Amino acid sequence: MIASVAALLLAAQPVEDVPAAPEAVQVAAVLDRLNMASTSADSAAYFGLFTPDARFIGTDATEHWTLPQFRAFAEPYFARGRGWSYPATERTITIAPIECRCIAWFEEKLTNTSYGETRGSGVLRLTDDGWKIEQYVLSFAIPNDKSDAVVAAVRGTDTPR
Repeated sequence: MIASVAALLLAAQPVEDVPAAPEAVQVAAVLDRLNMASTSADSAAYFGLFTPDARFIGTDATEHWTLPQFRAFAEPYFARGRGWSYPATERTITIAPIECRCIAWFEEKLTNTSYGETRGSGVLRLTDDGWKIEQYVLSFAIPNDKSDAVVAAVRGTDTPR
């Protein structure tokens, strides 16, 4: 029995020093450049990382934007030199198991000075110009023991569900 449990525990351990697929390294570089561009309020670099038909889903329920809509929202901030910083602290990238290896999705833990721990997730597509973001979703990481209070606040009630 102990040997079986030990074997299961060893099997569950992450494999160290396994090189990432080249596509995953490229996708990670795009996501890192996205944060660098937003941190420095570099509008051209930031929006150049998205496909023309990309979608950005923000933390507010109203923030479900096409790229032109998101750009219209963000440009005034960037024009004043005000960007935002969400560096990744953990990230998982998956390359679609299809022959072209041209679709990737990711999920990442982010940190932000104002919001603390947040999450990013999305989809990228390999284009003639390299990997581009098709969809990006930014969300708040709400601890389960705080979710009732958050739901009550969103509903505009004082009583948790």
